[in-house]
Amino acid sequence: MDRAPANGESAPPLPAPPPGRCHFWLPNKRRHCANSPLPSTQYCGNHPPDSSSASRRRVPCPVDPSHTVFEENLEAHVGKCPFRKHADALAAQPYYSKGINSGGGEAGGGAVTSAAKRASVHKLSEEEFWGLVAKIRSAHASAAVQMRESHVAPVACDKWMKGQVDRTVPYQEKHVVQQVSIVGNMETFGLLPRGATGDAAEEDALAVVEFGAGRGYLTQMLADCYGIKNIFLVERRSYKLKADRSLRQNEGVMLERLRIDIEDLNLHGVQALIGSRYLAIGKHLCGPATDMTIMCCLHEQHNYTEEKGHNKCRLQGLALATCCHHLCQWKHYANKAFLSGLGIAEDEFHAMTWFSSWAVDGDHSSQDSLEAQDSSSEVREAKKPDLEFTGIERIIRGMPGEERNALGFMCKDIIDSGRLLWLRSKGLDADLVSYVPSNISPENHLLIAKCRS
Repeated sequence: MDRAPANGESAPPLPAPPPGRCHFWLPNKRRHCANSPLPSTQYCGNHPPDSSSASRRRVPCPVDPSHTVFEENLEAHVGKCPFRKHADALAAQPYYSKGINSGGGEAGGGAVTSAAKRASVHKLSEEEFWGLVAKIRSAHASAAVQMRESHVAPVACDKWMKGQVDRTVPYQEKHVVQQVSIVGNMETFGLLPRGATGDAAEEDALAVVEFGAGRGYLTQMLADCYGIKNIFLVERRSYKLKADRSLRQNEGVMLERLRIDIEDLNLHGVQALIGSRYLAIGKHLCGPATDMTIMCCLHEQHNYTEEKGHNKCRLQGLALATCCHHLCQWKHYANKAFLSGLGIAEDEFHAMTWFSSWAVDGDHSSQDSLEAQDSSSEVREAKKPDLEFTGIERIIRGMPGEERNALGFMCKDIIDSGRLLWLRSKGLDADLVSYVPSNISPENHLLIAKCRS
């Protein structure tokens, strides 16, 4: 069940499995499965001989698509899926609204995978490929917003920059530099009081909603340095080593963690947030999560204005570090009209998102991680003759790394420029800046905006 070597040579014979071990070979680990085989077979329950055949297709679980099951077992699995209890409890929450921030796309619909994007690009003719590259360059020259560098370290964050923080909180300088600059840009843009180091005045207290919060350490910095007391952490996954315990030890902090997909979050249903002014932040909003977040916040702003009969924004501003543009989806993208105006159609947008990975992987010799073996050092180091590649793949591999890298950044710039213009069209003062040097992180775009008073 191993894969033939990429160079076409015959594979060396596999070693015999140790006695009492499953005969399934794990190519990534270069060993046999460590489980014991079932009676009357050489394989364990996870690796039956026909597990790779077309007759036993694995499909995403409808309760939680993060895991898959065999298609013939799907009906039985749904009734006992361990995620079912959480899904049922979530559906009963007043802030749950299926697909409310999907951007007009089908709620919960399947995403276009990187494999599908790559296959679509490779189906292009040479003329179509170079035509798409020319269109991207033209769109970037005419419509992409010129980003300025804004690497900020506010005085309020000195104790974090100098490492003088609670050592129960994980401290990694690379991430602290990014968090400090996000917070510093918020201060510079007028979203936070300058030089704040203590508690915020009660009457001026802002709530903070961190989207894609993970462990919540960006909010931890805001609480430590700016006295933020009302905290909402939005994250669909469960994490260990969260900042929650440290945050709750701060006197007066009100913390609520919402375990929900941003796509389904209706902020108007979060009871503790009703009537509050809040800032929306996010440090690692992968792909479409950025689009869902800005739509979530602006949906809520619109609802509040309409229902309360006045035009004061509940959303005071936002600061979102965008990343992982290769995961973006047309169905979720906030500003499709911007792309359509540039003559960029859905399939071309998905090609752009695939190209965007070249900005952070200039070599791009791996096949977009389609197979785990392709990311191994042996494959990356092996230089294959050009004769082994044909069509668009040969053209891509023949492009200089610097050219691919520049094209990837152009795609990222165009995608984020559309988001910026969408925010401005909604009446916000907004900017797009480079918030850390690329040697700290090549994913260094910060989308920042504030409501007009």
